[in-house]
This record gives sequence, C-alpha cells and structure tokens, in this order.
Amino acid sequence: MTDIVQKINKHIAEAVKTAVAAAISKKALPEMELPSVNVEKPRGKNHGDFSCNIAMLLAKPARMAPRTIAMAIAENIPLNDNYIEKVEIAGPGFINFFINDKWLYNTVEMIMELGDKYGELDYGKGEKVMVEYVSANPTGPLHMGNARGGALGDLIANVLDKAGYDVTKEFYVNDAGNQIEKFALSLELRYLQELNGVDSVEFPEDCYQGADIIEHAKSYIASNLEDLANKDSKYRKKKLVEYALPINIKNIGIGLKRYGIEFDNWFSELSLHESGEVDETIQLIKDNGFAIEKEGALWLKGEVLESEKDEVLVKSNGFKTYFAADLAYHRNKFIKRKFTRVINLLGTDHHAHAVRMKNAMPAMGIDKNKLDLVLFQLVRLMRGGETVRMSKRTGKAVSLNDLLDEIGVDAARFFFNMKASGSHLDFDLDLAVKQSNENPVFYVQYAHARICSMLRILEQEGIDVESDICPPLEVLVAEEEKELMRKLAMYPQEILISAKTLEPGRLTRYVMDVAGAFHSFYNACRVKGEEESLMKARITLVKATVIVIRNVLEVLSITAPEKM
Repeated sequence: MTDIVQKINKHIAEAVKTAVAAAISKKALPEMELPSVNVEKPRGKNHGDFSCNIAMLLAKPARMAPRTIAMAIAENIPLNDNYIEKVEIAGPGFINFFINDKWLYNTVEMIMELGDKYGELDYGKGEKVMVEYVSANPTGPLHMGNARGGALGDLIANVLDKAGYDVTKEFYVNDAGNQIEKFALSLELRYLQELNGVDSVEFPEDCYQGADIIEHAKSYIASNLEDLANKDSKYRKKKLVEYALPINIKNIGIGLKRYGIEFDNWFSELSLHESGEVDETIQLIKDNGFAIEKEGALWLKGEVLESEKDEVLVKSNGFKTYFAADLAYHRNKFIKRKFTRVINLLGTDHHAHAVRMKNAMPAMGIDKNKLDLVLFQLVRLMRGGETVRMSKRTGKAVSLNDLLDEIGVDAARFFFNMKASGSHLDFDLDLAVKQSNENPVFYVQYAHARICSMLRILEQEGIDVESDICPPLEVLVAEEEKELMRKLAMYPQEILISAKTLEPGRLTRYVMDVAGAFHSFYNACRVKGEEESLMKARITLVKATVIVIRNVLEVLSITAPEKM
C-alpha cells in the first residue's frame, strides 16, 4: 500500500473491531452487529492523530451511553502495537488515537522507495474516464474562461490519472451550427470589404468583431487562393471557413500546448452530423418514447429533463439543434466509445444547458449519474487593486496568450487552481509576478530550489547525498521534523480526496503547507555539522520533501526549478 494514512486507518479499524469483539466476549457490551468502522483525522492536534465515532453508532443497538461504549472498546485496544500508543475518550464518546512516530518514519521510507510514484493510487481500478474541457468556440482566440477551465480540467484529469483511472482528455470542436454560420458571414463580409473597401458592405454588430477575422480575410487574399469575389455567397462562405477554421483550431492547439495542455482527442461536432450519429440518436430517443412532435418540430419531452418545458431537437425548418448534437456526442462517449464515466467542465453561464444534458441521459438509456458536471465561475483580473478588462499591448480583451506573456505558465496554472471551481476568482496580476514569499507559486518553487541547492552544496563538500540506503530515522524527534513528516504523509490522501470530490485545487494549498513546513524545519534544524546519524537522517528527510514537492508540481504541470 502506497498510502500510509490509509494503512493506519485500516489498522485502527481492525483494532476497533477486535476490541468490540473482546468487549462482547467479556459481557461489557451486548451481542450486536458491528457497522462499518470509520476512522478520520480530527481537527485539533489535542484530539490525537486519528479519531473514531463507532461508539455513537453503537449507542442505539447497544442501548447504552456512547461514552460507556467507548470506554469498553478503549479498554480492549492493545497499546504499543504496530502504531497505537495511546487511546483517549473525548466528548460524548469519540475514541481518539495517538500514534507513535513509527508511521512518520515509515512515510519517509516509503517516499524514498517509491520516488516519483509516491502518491499514485489504485483507487480508480483502471475505470475508463473521459474529461472534456476547454472546448472553446473555434471562431476566435482563447479567453480567460478558457484559461481557468483549462487549468481546472487538466488538473482534474491529472489527479484522476494518479488515482488509478484510465483517463482520456478531450476537446470538443464546435465546428457546426449557428456560431459557424456567423463565422462564415463575418469572414465573407470582411473579405468583400478588403476587396472593395470598408464601405462596400455593412458589417452588422452581431457578427464577430475581432481583428482576427480581418486578418483571415487579408491572409486569404495574400495567399493567392481562389478568387471568390464573383462566386455565390454560399460557396464563398464555405471556402473561407475551410481556410480559416483549421488555422483557428491549430492556433488554439498551439496556445494550449504553451499552457501545458495536450489533448488525447480533438472531437469534431461536424463529424456527428456527417456520420449520421445525430440522426441515430434522435431516432433512439423517439424509439424510447421520449420525443414528441408539435408545432412542426421534434421535441425532447420535458418530463425526462425534470422540467415543465420540452427541448427542441429538430426545428420546423429541419435544422438539428446544438442540443441534439450534444446528445449525440454524449451517446458517442458512453455507448460508442464505452467510457464508464464522463466529466464535463463548463462555465457557470452554461449551467442550464449542462443540467438539461445530464437529465437527458436516460432518454438514451444512459445512467445520468455517470455524467459529472464541474461548473466554474469566471475570473476577474486585478492590477493595482483595479479590474483589468483590456490588454495594454493590444487594447482588447485579455486573451490567454496575453496572460501567459505577462505572468508565465506556472503562475497562471497555480493561481487558477487556488480556489474551488465554484468560487469567484480575483486574479492578482501584480502578485503573480512578485518574486517573494507573498507569491504562492514562487514560495513553493523556492522551497524546491532551496532543497536542491542545499543538496548540491553538501555534495560539493564531500557529503554523500545520493545513497539510496535509508538510514535509521528514529533520531528525527524535533517537532519541526515531525510536522514536516506529517505533511508528507498526507499527499496520497490529498490525491484521493481530490479525485473523489473533483476539486483538486486543494493540492495548491497542500504543497504550500509542505513548503511552509520545510521552511520551518530549515530554520530550526541544521543538517551539516550535526552528528553523522542525525545528519544522514535529515538529509533523507530533505530528499523526501523535494520528491513530494516535485510530484505535486508535476500533477499541477508546473516546473520544479533546481535554481532560482
């Protein structure tokens, strides 16, 4: 087992079961069925290292006061066994366990043995999971919502991978529907303006106003491609979209790769229409009795959506809606490609659509509980205490590339994951570039670099820091050493909780805690100049710390510098 905390949880649970059985045999407790034994970390250090509420659960079947039950159990728990040093009863009947330091030393030994695999779990048992995120509209550049969704989605996928799932990362390309029609019209009008003058055709306000549309038109003309001036509008739009859309998608991929995100699949919405999967899905919904015809259109019944309103699948003009295509896409995920779980990341502005989509799963014979929705709030960029809406360089809305130019990838990914996805995020640009301990990513990276520097200096002075042999660690008795080891022990638990809750942003807070514990250790405990056994043990603790920090930063896709 690679999780020492989970190992101790199981050890305590077994000790409790054995103690209950012993208490029953001694008539201190009546015969009864034992429920599942739950062991947790208590909030306060004075409540021990682990705590169990089994006495409260047994109060009703035993017809006894929880505290009396707790005392009967505690009296039958063997002390000074593998880990348990002391047991206390608290409050109405909590059983608190104080663990000897062996578990801390075992943690360091485990980290040194596993190295970069420390924190990897088998919780997911290889379950096939897809995480779909970013999925930005390909008609323009990436924006702040894409930036936050990208950082969150990528970290969720990385954490699930560490927790033992078989993870696929996917980008859904919206290359069909209304936004492509608007993209086509925008390109056509800018193209005609480039040929015949800006006043030759009107450019409506609801078209895409970005300079990128003008650049596409200019680039098409400069490339000496087919003259479209005298072609009919439908053909002209088609050729312009065929030229510009792949460029946009390629640029999105380049921007995301710069951001540290590389998808396993880029899935085309258009392919669902061309392959007939949208039609197949609509027919399946009809066959399952969840479709209704009215007003010349086809609707998905509101009852399956847990709504009073029906949802249009096919309009009266025969146009299949985005909702119908999205249903086909999810059918493709679950039925065609056999993912047993799908996780979608969407901005909160897509909340209504996301809920309708989840509720619609049974219409296709899919368990809606297999579709998880992670909805994230928007970002407010701050500089000098004021909101930033425009890029200084371009005078336009701040794009992902603008952000990365200013603060870099590491700060962006760290800051976007510092709060839960459902929380509003004020992104402090001044803080993100500050090279001081106030900047959380600098603080963590500096801890890693400081350890690497320490080990280099020791090695240059002829001290062996490369040995794989773990020395006796029982000499590590200072409170700063123990606190650091406690933090290191929690890493697998952080991965587990993050995977269960789909809120892996807790890893940024965890690695800051590890860095803080290391800095406290560094200020209180010398390494060089101590008696050899203590020096070697502290070198090992330092090496274990750098492994954990590096492992967390790897999951965050943030660099772990050896010099700063």
